[in-house]
Order: sequence, then C-alpha cells, then structure tokens
Amino acid sequence: MADGVSKLLSEVVVGDLRLPNRMIMSPMTRCRAGAGGVPGPLNAEYYRQRAGAGLIISEGTQVSPLGVGYPSTPGIHTPEQVAGWKLVTDAVHAAGGRIFLQLWHCGRVSHSSFHGGELPVSASPVAIPGVVRPFGGSGTVPFETPRALETSEIAGVVDEYRQGAILAKSAGFDGVEIHGAFGYLPDQFLQDVTNQRTDQYGGSIENRARFLLEVAEAAVGVWGRDRVGVKLSPSNTFNGMGDSDPVKTFSYTVSALNELGLAYVAIMAASESDLRHGSANVPIGSFRPLFGRTLVANQDYDHAKAEAVLKAGQADAVSFGRLFIANPDLPARFAAGAGLNTPDPKSFYGGDHRGYTDYPALNEA
Repeated sequence: MADGVSKLLSEVVVGDLRLPNRMIMSPMTRCRAGAGGVPGPLNAEYYRQRAGAGLIISEGTQVSPLGVGYPSTPGIHTPEQVAGWKLVTDAVHAAGGRIFLQLWHCGRVSHSSFHGGELPVSASPVAIPGVVRPFGGSGTVPFETPRALETSEIAGVVDEYRQGAILAKSAGFDGVEIHGAFGYLPDQFLQDVTNQRTDQYGGSIENRARFLLEVAEAAVGVWGRDRVGVKLSPSNTFNGMGDSDPVKTFSYTVSALNELGLAYVAIMAASESDLRHGSANVPIGSFRPLFGRTLVANQDYDHAKAEAVLKAGQADAVSFGRLFIANPDLPARFAAGAGLNTPDPKSFYGGDHRGYTDYPALNEA
C-alpha cells in the first residue's frame, strides 16, 4: 500500500469473533451439492482451501424444500444435510478458519418443477419479468406467478429459518447470515415492487421490514446477536427487484437491525448492470451512521478499492466473490503483492472439481 500499512489485512472484531483479516468470502452459489442438497467431500475441500479468509460465508442454503430455486444447491433441513455440512465445517476449522451458514429461501425465484408441482411462494402474487429453467429441463419458460403466503403461514416460515439456525449449530458453523438480498424471500417482503400486501406485513416500511426482522430475531434467539449477520442489496435490480424509495426503506431496515445489535450487516453496492437498469445508486457509506457494529462492503472490489473504502471509514470489512473463486489463498496473495488467477465464468455454476477446487495456490503456481 502507498503508506505501507494494509487496513484490509489487519485484525477486526465481528460480533465476539476476532478475525485475522477484514477479507470476507462472499456467499456464492456454485450448484455442486450432492443428491438431496447434501454437501460432500468436494464441497469440504473447496471451503477448506479458502480458510485463510477472515470469515467464510457459505453459499445460500435452503431452510425448507419450498425454498429451493436452483439445481444442486444445498439445504439445512434434513439430517443428511447436517452431516454433509459437518464435513465442511470440520475441514474449515482444521485449517484454522471460521465459517457462517447463509440461510436462504428463494421465494418466487423458483419454479413449480422444484416443488413437485407446488407453486413458489412470495409476499404477493407478482411474477418476475423473465424466464427460468425448470428443474431437469433443457430450455426456459416464463416465471410463474407465485402464491402469496397467507398471514397465518408466515410464522411457520419464520420457524423454518429458526430450525435452519438450530441445525447450522448442530453442523458446527460459527454463526449464520440471513440472505435478505438479491430478490429472495425477505427482499420480496421488504421492497414495494413485490410487496402489495394489506396485512401487518405490507404497506408501510415498518410492516414490509417485519418479516426480515422476525427472521433475524429468530436467529438471534438461537445464536445470540454476536453470531448473526444479514446481507442486503439496496440498489439491486436482479430478479426484477426495486423500491419506490430505497434510501428510506433500507435506512429504516439497517437502523432496525442496529437496534437488534447484530454482529454485522453486509451491503451490496450498485453494480454496472443495476445502474443500466435504472437503479438508484445508494452508497454504502450512507449506512455507516446507522449501524454501530461491523459494516461489510461488497461489489467487485479489488485490493486497492477495498483499502480505500476501509480507510475512508465507510466500512469495517470487505467481502470478495469471484476473486475468492479463482484464488483460494486470496489474503496471502494480497499480502505478498502476488498476481491473481483469472476466474472462469463458464465453471461458476455446476460441474465437478474443474473451476472449483483446481485453482492453484501461490505455492502450486
């Protein structure tokens, strides 16, 4: 670095964990779970290789069968899935790492073929404009109009998250992150493009945030506030998302999460695609005064940009996605000023070890 001191590679306290660096491995769907959404030895090796991250956040992991939206993604609702994830956490811990499980429910970002013909659920019956690949299909079809969850059903979905948090503890994780971003179920309740409800979960910002906050409270009831985080994407347009006043909506939400005292909130900044699709560019720094604990920045950061956002005081840690895919020892490479492997997008989703566990480390290159 220009001043010879790396903020990114310095220690940070997140919740009650002292992390050796401020580099978080982002949750990334890789579509390589085994039958029944069960992780296996290949997944354990993938995460083990990346244990040098200050903290690993697992790929999105469904809390129920109705939460599935993609093929070969893992779950956390059966004994077999818990045993599979135990392989992963044991491998990460043996390598000196720390790992949180990301609790996930796709909601309307799915298709009835994933659920035995049962429609996906959402806050309201609003379909995603676009197409989806049905389970087992080779082509695409338009997204279906989801079924709106009845008010009486919502407590049961919150309990699925609670049970997922309990099973994550059984599987040996160090904590959990709630996936509240990218247009998945909590986001579908939060943003008014998808929430047209008139009950206590719709209308006002306070009502639209209620589902996410109840899920967060459920996770805190299992883990305590020091081991729970939330991921949000205020500027995201992926999966047909948007809000009439994202600054107001997400400022309220982050402030409410601050009141819960969560370990961290991770904020996804606007991407070039979001801006092309008319998204409001809500800067990460605008949330800094609203959240008193760890704020994590995410969006295609490289080393220099990550150092800059940390030294400007806009965030406390930075999460990296594609760079961790291609560079299992990313913190060591940054520390050494070494070159980086180039990610191969063709192998991001699905497949075998190629493009998954075969990227070389520094001592292998």
